[in-house]
Parts: sequence; C-alpha cells; structure tokens
Amino acid sequence: MIFVADSAKTKLGEIMKAQNLDSKYFVRVSVTSGGCSGLTYKLDFDNDLKPNDQEFLDNDIKVVTDLKSFLYLCNTTLEFSSGLDGKGFIFNNPNAARACACGESFAV
Repeated sequence: MIFVADSAKTKLGEIMKAQNLDSKYFVRVSVTSGGCSGLTYKLDFDNDLKPNDQEFLDNDIKVVTDLKSFLYLCNTTLEFSSGLDGKGFIFNNPNAARACACGESFAV
C-alpha cells in the first residue's frame, strides 16, 4: 500500500484543479536511478494505466506505481510540507536505509 497524508491530499487537489485535470487522472509515483544516494522519487499525474501497474486508493487519492517501484515504495506515505525547512512533497519511506541531505534521493 502507498498512503496519502492529509497534507498531500490537499496539495494534490489544488494542483489538479489548477491544471484542469479531471477524475480520469491519478497520481503516478515511481523510483528511478539517480541522485547522490542512488535512487530518486518521481511524481506525476497520468491517465494511462499500464499492464503491471499497482493501484491504491488512500484518502480519496488514487495512486499508481509500476511493480518494480512498488518494491521500494511499499508502506510509504506521501506527505506535503510548506514549512520553512523546505516546501514540497515528501516520501516518508520506511524501506529507505538512508537518504541524502536534501531528501531528493535514497538508498535501500
């Protein structure tokens, strides 16, 4: 399961409304190689399901990920921070053994 915190739900709703995205769109999260710790999160809006996609509904937000990424993202909570220490989406990932100082990449 991939979870969506209230803070992320609110911000995702604002972005979808601003971009005129209808209910056919969902949040796609994935993990790619890169960053100083080796793996990087990617977050997009999409409306095209692929054959091996894993679909989750949490807090009224549909989150989709490919099977390979899900192995890294299992039980991750997507959050949003607008505080002084940084603004943006945060992946609270219990599978990450370490993360870089900026929080953009992680390792397992």
